[in-house]
Amino acid sequence: QVQLVESGGGSVQAGGSLRLSCVVSGTMFSINAMGWYRQAPGKQRELVATITSGGSTNYADSVKGRFTISRDNAKNTVYLQMNSLKPEDTAVYYCNAILQLSSQSPHISYWGQGTQVTVSS
Repeated sequence: QVQLVESGGGSVQAGGSLRLSCVVSGTMFSINAMGWYRQAPGKQRELVATITSGGSTNYADSVKGRFTISRDNAKNTVYLQMNSLKPEDTAVYYCNAILQLSSQSPHISYWGQGTQVTVSS
């Protein structure tokens, strides 16, 4: 059974930094893209950043230059370094991974349980 477990959330003042981690565990054939999404109260879930297995990255305009996504394929882990945090970054952050359970199976999207990030002004 595949699980995604996030850590690193918390409360910080504006201008501060946090680093989120997400470990993918279980039996699987491969992990393709990994990413971070967030959902603020009363809003839809939105993309924050994604990274392919080859290391290509994509960022939401609102976080470009402040957030950095990276991954350690050997550890099945994706990270999100968040600097210069703003109150509008407050949300629940979710880890996502697109993976195959076997070489013959389709690519399936898995989600973590979410971790709260709160930025105070």
